[in-house]
Amino acid sequence: MTIREFKMPDVGEGLTEAEILKWYVQPGDTVTDGQVVCEVETAKAAVELPIPFDGVVHALLFEEGVTVDVGQVIISVETGAGAPGGDAGEGGSAAQAPASAAGAPAGSEAVGASGAAAEEPAPEGRQPVLVGYGVSQASSKRRPRKAPAGAVAAVPAPAAPVAPVAPAAPVVPAPAAQNGTAYANGNGGGVATVERPLAKPPVRKLAKDLGIDLAAVVPTGDGGVVTREDVHAAAAAALAPQAPAAAPAAAPAPVSVPVPAAAPASVADARETRIPVKGVRKVTAQAMVGSAFTAPHVTEFITLDVTRTMKLVQELKEDPDLAGLRINPLLLIAKAVLIAVRRNPEVNASWDEAAQEIVLKHYVNLGIAAATPRGLIVPNIKDAHAKSLAELSTGLSELVATAREGKTSPADMQNGTLTITNVGVFGVDTGTPIINPGESAILAVGAIKLQPWVHKGKVKPRQVTTLALSFDHRLIDGELGSKFLADIAAVLEHPRRLITWS
Repeated sequence: MTIREFKMPDVGEGLTEAEILKWYVQPGDTVTDGQVVCEVETAKAAVELPIPFDGVVHALLFEEGVTVDVGQVIISVETGAGAPGGDAGEGGSAAQAPASAAGAPAGSEAVGASGAAAEEPAPEGRQPVLVGYGVSQASSKRRPRKAPAGAVAAVPAPAAPVAPVAPAAPVVPAPAAQNGTAYANGNGGGVATVERPLAKPPVRKLAKDLGIDLAAVVPTGDGGVVTREDVHAAAAAALAPQAPAAAPAAAPAPVSVPVPAAAPASVADARETRIPVKGVRKVTAQAMVGSAFTAPHVTEFITLDVTRTMKLVQELKEDPDLAGLRINPLLLIAKAVLIAVRRNPEVNASWDEAAQEIVLKHYVNLGIAAATPRGLIVPNIKDAHAKSLAELSTGLSELVATAREGKTSPADMQNGTLTITNVGVFGVDTGTPIINPGESAILAVGAIKLQPWVHKGKVKPRQVTTLALSFDHRLIDGELGSKFLADIAAVLEHPRRLITWS
């Protein structure tokens, strides 16, 4: 029997970690090629992971609720000597190195343990596929470079650091000691020549947001890599002098989950509960901070009479041609937004910071903010501008149903252009929404209520709501934003414009 290892795959969306939500198998269970063994939550969505080979589960290396880096082994399986090979990018390990070198189909892209030599044989191995996308080839080659990168800090003897690190990934203490020496002593004996600390891009972003100098953070990750826990510990130490005593004690743990578990236990009177921020909530928080401090927001408001629109909603519900479709005010509001975009196409754009260009979009991927148990997500209806009212209704229904089930795919949340958030369902009049990153504007729809309103010269009870439009002032100036919002209101006040302005 051979022990094969299945690693947390790279979903090809630039994500570096995922939380294990649920295991569908246990040690001793038989698994087959393509069988779903667990469900994980990335920073964007929950996805199911199929295993790429047959065998019997040997061990589950992480418990449910643990956040695992891409490339780490999460499950090991006992396979027969003649078992069909899966993708070695998922199964490459030290135990497989001899078989891979001999030409076995299991070793197409072994990562981490067998080094560069194991990446070349049998490149046509099966690629395990997640829900809706494949495995990135670059992911299996990105991790081996990190060990040599950690050794670059010791410039005086480049050959010495590379030799122990590359062939034996499990030898963690050696690179950690090298990195510790580099940070303490510098490259040439001086503090001014300290090497750049090792950290993943999300960790660097977190440190930047918290105002933490990575060079001053003590790394606890494999190979001297600075982890999120290290950054949080440094931030806590800056705020409270007593925090460092607790933070380093929890940081060396192999998994980040035990850290939050220890916090509630330390509070005997249960006056506080600490909830770890991860998955969708974490990426939402990061995105909102980035958007709020990158795009100059402007918010405008308009209060309007939507009595005619509410009457039209009722009539459409009774229309036999639309039987079986979900007809509600949000459907007509979405249609009003699409018509307003057609009349003001310049609002449908994005800002390219690198190229210093405004990218005008000739399509509308209309985002709908959805509150789910895992946090706020914004899936979008692709090419909403080209859809009929019935097609738009179907798209909205599917989007909401999928979001509530927690099955929204990362692709459904990408490339949005404009977003609608319906805060009115919570009884809120309106708000000042934050623009979804990469988009130009977001419309908040308030509660629709009976209010006294001047109609045809008399005060009457009418259905009234307030709309709030936040837009990126780099893309949309006050005049354009005002015209866009006014056109949305005009359609909702006089819904016949759904026809006359189409």
